[in-house]
Amino acid sequence: MPVFATAGAKLYIGAAIEDQSTDFVVGDFDGQTWTEIKELESLGSFGDTAQEISIDIIGQKRTKRLKGTRSAGSVEVVCAIDYSDAGQIAALAAEKADGNYAFKLEFDDAPAGGTPSERYFVAMVGSASEQLDAANNVMKLNLSLWINSNVVRVNAAAA
Repeated sequence: MPVFATAGAKLYIGAAIEDQSTDFVVGDFDGQTWTEIKELESLGSFGDTAQEISIDIIGQKRTKRLKGTRSAGSVEVVCAIDYSDAGQIAALAAEKADGNYAFKLEFDDAPAGGTPSERYFVAMVGSASEQLDAANNVMKLNLSLWINSNVVRVNAAAA
């Protein structure tokens, strides 16, 4: 199985989307109009982690663990600031809103003539901060995407 670099990946923001009590499927994202968030430097990490529930059983002298609620985490996105980028503008607007938004991450791993892997999720834009650093640095926009759904995986497919 080949491995792929993060280089070439693209992140898109869609419209506000309602939360639901069941896991999302790829069809739940049909009809979205996607706007690419450009000038990406870093995409961070994400994926489900279960909350640990534990109990100490006296008679067994053993701690037992159960899985509780699941969280897909937060995606920490870093972009070079581009005041004219429609995706960055949409993300800044989403940070000012209280709702969830649809997001799509597309990898650069499509087989010849095929389609790339994609990840879909629902998140709130929890923060949008500017990072300026020292003189010889690019000014950056840091976005924290608080994932409020499962992450829907679509694998690359051959033509």
